[in-house]
Amino acid sequence: MKKFLLIFAFFVFALATQAQDVSGFWKGELTFVGGCFARNNIELQLKTVGDGIYGSSYHYLDTANYIRKEASGYFDAKNRRLVVQEGAVTAQLLLDRCQICIKKFQFLYRVEGGKEFLDGFWVGKLQGSNIDCGTGGTITLSRTLTPTFKEEKIPEIKVDTGDVRLRFYDNATVDGDSITVMVNKQVVLSHQLLSLQPATAMIKVSLEHPMVEVEMVAENLGTIPPNTAFLEVMAGSVYHRLFLVSTKTKSAKVRFVYDKDAVKKSQVIGL
Repeated sequence: MKKFLLIFAFFVFALATQAQDVSGFWKGELTFVGGCFARNNIELQLKTVGDGIYGSSYHYLDTANYIRKEASGYFDAKNRRLVVQEGAVTAQLLLDRCQICIKKFQFLYRVEGGKEFLDGFWVGKLQGSNIDCGTGGTITLSRTLTPTFKEEKIPEIKVDTGDVRLRFYDNATVDGDSITVMVNKQVVLSHQLLSLQPATAMIKVSLEHPMVEVEMVAENLGTIPPNTAFLEVMAGSVYHRLFLVSTKTKSAKVRFVYDKDAVKKSQVIGL
């Protein structure tokens, strides 16, 4: 009987550990003197791939005053520990100019009264510098089903290696299409004329940085609008052929997400 109880207790613990999933939306308020807003609300929108975390971090007063940053990190389910590092600013709508603080959060996950929380603290550096953003502070976030901000839906490709080769071709007829390609908002190909010979770019995806966003911007529409490109993706055992369309007002985006088991999983990609 005692042996049975030990096995049962271990089974329950294993289920509880597996049930922990920090994917989703988390809201709270920063203990932050100063900053860009009189009230420093925060919303983390997170996705998990294995132990890796990626998504977006919103700091805001309201939907008319906000900053959105990349977010990545990892979740140690055994110890209920979540680390989130903010990255590049991907969008901002500010009534007043301010210095932006890029933060790193360390949380512990807990469940209380049927609700889920992230308790922890943060430290930060002013954007583009090594200057501390104050001394940081404590923070508690709670899970919510309703986000304040709607994320742009971007197709995702799971890859099982850190090195990903991208090859851009003109699609079908070569008509003078010219593109700029950005990786996490950094230009890697500029005013690249598309042809039957590939324009190549390499990107790196890892457990520490499990998400990379690639954006194709149309520099012109060629002689046959819109600007269309054929993209080959080669990442270890994963191979994809994609068709990208961009205009002068809308770019084409795709995200690459690290997943060591990517080759075992079927993927549906809509572009």
